[in-house]
Amino acid sequence: MQIPKNKYEVVIIGGGPIGIACALEAEKKGLSYVILEKGCLVNSLYHYPTNMTFFSTSEKLELDNIPFISNNPKPGKREALEYYRRIVTSNDINIHLFEKVNSVETNPDQTHTVKTTKGEYIAENVIVATGFYDIPNYLGIPGEELPKVSHYYNDPHYYATQKTIVVGASNSAVDAALEIYRKGGDVTMIVRKPEIGERVKYWVRPDIINRIKEGSIKAHFNSSLKEIREHEVVVQTPEGEEVLENDFVLLLTGYRPNFGFLQDIGIKLSDDGRKIPEYHEETMETNIPGIFLAGVICGGVETHKWFIENSRVHAKMIMDYLHQKTKVS
Repeated sequence: MQIPKNKYEVVIIGGGPIGIACALEAEKKGLSYVILEKGCLVNSLYHYPTNMTFFSTSEKLELDNIPFISNNPKPGKREALEYYRRIVTSNDINIHLFEKVNSVETNPDQTHTVKTTKGEYIAENVIVATGFYDIPNYLGIPGEELPKVSHYYNDPHYYATQKTIVVGASNSAVDAALEIYRKGGDVTMIVRKPEIGERVKYWVRPDIINRIKEGSIKAHFNSSLKEIREHEVVVQTPEGEEVLENDFVLLLTGYRPNFGFLQDIGIKLSDDGRKIPEYHEETMETNIPGIFLAGVICGGVETHKWFIENSRVHAKMIMDYLHQKTKVS
C-alpha cells in the first residue's frame, strides 16, 4: 500500500535546535518525519540581537555529538546560525520553512491532522518544539503601541546619540543597555526590582553595575514605566513620578510560549500561575496520546528552566520511546 505523500510517523513543529535534534534522532530510528517551521531556519535564534553571546559554551550547544567549533569558548549568534545550518544541509533534514502550523486535531483513529498555511499533514505523532521567543510580555500601559517602542532589540547602531529607555534587568536588557551606551547612546534603565538580576551572565553583571555606579548608564530601581508618550515617558519611582525626555523605548521584559496554541491542541496547563504543560517526564508525552513536548516550552512561564544544553536530551527520550512502541506494535 502506498503511503500518502503528507503522512508521517512524526511531525515536528518548530525548526529550532531542539526540533532539529528531534529530526536527527528520528532519522537514526528510521522514522519518517517532517519539521514545520513558520519562519526561517532556527527562526528565534535568527531574531536574537546581532552581537549576542551565548551563556553556554559551544560543546553544550552541540547536537548528536556533531562538533561545534567556535572562535571563543562561548559562541556568538553568527557562529550558531552557521552551525545549525550546516547540520540541516549536511544531513538533508526534511524541513519545510515559512510554513506556520495553524492547528493540530486528534482523529478518531488516534492519528493527528496538522493544518498549516500551506497544506495538511497526517501524523501518527506530533512533537511541539516551538520555544518561547514569539510572544513578548506586554506591560499594558498607554503608548506601548507607539512606533518608537519595541519588544525586541537587534543592533546598537540604530540608537546612537538617542535617548533610549531600556525596561528590564535580565540578560537581554543588560546587553542592550551596555551596547547602546558604547555606541554613543544615552541609556536609562527602568528596573522593577532593587538590583540587576542575579541570572545575568556572570561576566557581564559587574560591567553593568559599574556603569550604573559611575553614572554612564542611568538606572531607576524599584520603578516601573507608567506611560509612553511621543517625546517622553512617565516613570513611577519610589520618590514619585518622573517625566523623562525620550526617543526610543525597548521593553525587554521577557517572552512566553504560545499557551493558546497548546490549549487549542488540548494540552493541559497547570493552574498555579506557572502554566506548566502536562507531560510524562520520561517520555515527554502530554495528556494527549501521541503528542509530545520538547525544549523550553516544557517550562511554562519559567522560561529560564530549559535551555538547549539541558533539553536536547528530550529528542532522544521521545524517539527511543516511539521506536520501542513501533517495535512492540
